[in-house]
Amino acid sequence: MEYILAALVGLFIAIGTYLLLSRSVIRMLIGLTIFSNGVLLLIFTAGRLTQEVAPIVPQGLDVPEGAIANPLPQALILTAIVIGFSMFAFLLVLAFRAYQSLDADNTDTMRLAEPDNAPNPPLSY
Repeated sequence: MEYILAALVGLFIAIGTYLLLSRSVIRMLIGLTIFSNGVLLLIFTAGRLTQEVAPIVPQGLDVPEGAIANPLPQALILTAIVIGFSMFAFLLVLAFRAYQSLDADNTDTMRLAEPDNAPNPPLSY
């Protein structure tokens, strides 16, 4: 099972990187989301995939007896999912406002700081 999830992590990160290198802002946002899902799956896989019992200490004992599941990676992933969703929502609104202001989705045409007909900088000093 770990090999399948490792291949899936590699696939998610490869697709996310490919989309992040795109010029379209929406494709960049989708790539960022897929990339973050790949990282979350990597953290989940690194936390060991076992079918152990729930991490509950029986009454009268100080420590659980036998092997238990590790709840820390799952808690980290749940927190990261919430943070990732809020970041995606913020970046989606930011991309929409940039599209409304600049009337462009392509990053090459979003050139307010460097207009197309601007003079070239000096090549030597």
